[in-house]
Amino acid sequence: MTIDKGIITLLKKLHFILKQTDALKGIQDNLSSVYHIDSNRQLSAALQVFRRSRPEFVFVDIEILQQAAAESNYKAVFQTISLICPNISIIVMATPKLLPEAVKIVHEGAASYLTYPLVPDELRLVINSIIEQTRAESELDYLREQVWQEDEFELLHTKSPAMKTVFENIRAVAATKSTVLLTGETGSGKGFTARLIHRLSLRKNERFIEVHCGAIPDTLVESEMFGHEKGAFTGAIKRKLGKFEIARNGTIFLDEIGTITPPAQIKLLQVIQDGVFHRVGGEEDIQSDVRIIAATNIDLKQLRDDKLFRSDLYYRLNVFPVELPPLKERKEDIPQLAELFLAKLNTFHSKDIAEVHPKVLEAFLAYSWPGNIRELENILERAYILEQTSILRPQNFPVELFTYPPKPMPGTINHNLTLSEVRKIELGRIEHNYLDLLLTTCNGKINATAAAAGITTRQLHKLMKKHALFKENYKNTGEARG
Repeated sequence: MTIDKGIITLLKKLHFILKQTDALKGIQDNLSSVYHIDSNRQLSAALQVFRRSRPEFVFVDIEILQQAAAESNYKAVFQTISLICPNISIIVMATPKLLPEAVKIVHEGAASYLTYPLVPDELRLVINSIIEQTRAESELDYLREQVWQEDEFELLHTKSPAMKTVFENIRAVAATKSTVLLTGETGSGKGFTARLIHRLSLRKNERFIEVHCGAIPDTLVESEMFGHEKGAFTGAIKRKLGKFEIARNGTIFLDEIGTITPPAQIKLLQVIQDGVFHRVGGEEDIQSDVRIIAATNIDLKQLRDDKLFRSDLYYRLNVFPVELPPLKERKEDIPQLAELFLAKLNTFHSKDIAEVHPKVLEAFLAYSWPGNIRELENILERAYILEQTSILRPQNFPVELFTYPPKPMPGTINHNLTLSEVRKIELGRIEHNYLDLLLTTCNGKINATAAAAGITTRQLHKLMKKHALFKENYKNTGEARG
């Protein structure tokens, strides 16, 4: 351990990718006692080393980076590196002549840049600045590591502000007895979130029981949830314990809660209010000490307003609501999720597929993901089965993943949708077309486009991410259209 200008450095690993390794001589002579220093002349060779050594900082020569980005872009290259080392910081090395390009690359996602010749003090300063910049986030990650088991909850390492808020809310409510209502689109991770809350609760050593309410026939909902006595109905040849009885002292997860029948709603309300229920056909009071987590992918409030869901039960369930964002609103997490799913597939199969092709990652970031995380996992599994090399290539993914969705025909409306759903879709179309037009007119210039739209650049970036619009696709488009 050494102390470097007030920052504790535990021999952090630095990896240099450059054509002329003699440029490192001064760095190695001065900093080998402070850092582990390694180098390579090719990016592909360095990526193989990263899987074993996991360096914290990688310094890449700008010409090597330009060559790697020739068939895609800098962001795709960074995504490939981050897929192997999610927490790595990338620093660009350039001659003074190429400094403007280095600054551009920083805006594309690199952490910083250095100019040749490499000076030890400048390198230390860059590293220390990056550490200082990420200190607050690192402290938060450290707390998560202490509380949550990394091997089971790696999905918590999120770069999405929305998901960070979700996880902080989960940490706040987990240790309480409060009922939690999880909302979000199908496939957005409500089941995972429910299990996470249970694992962080005081009931973690008790049972976690899942009930998929939508999959149970209406006539059997009450029996499944609360049990029945022998002879309670035709076919009830013996007493059966319900899920609430089995989950005693633990947690019960009621998925698709909006589908349960009115009689089951009444019984569930009784359980929540009084902690008591009866088996179907029985009169015995059965005490229930169960933590309830409910989930829905439909608007429970609208069901309440339409008199299809009891108001008193809605308020009992909606004590602590947690809304999970769809994957299209947290695309910055896609590389990390892809890595986790790929590692999971390697665990259960004999293949050893190391990474996802940069063009695939680029397509992932542009795709709208209507099926959310579940769709991502399924697409990766299909490609994994078909793949015969050590990298998941584009030809093993669905063709539609690599094509932008066609422009919707004006006035085309799906009459099978609800008014709320149609309104949301049409608003999205208008936003997309409006931003597309402005970005085209302004040649992709963010400041000019934001000013024309009457919004801040931060709001514009958020909307562009939502609609998968990239400023690089609009360079000189306004001039071309004249």
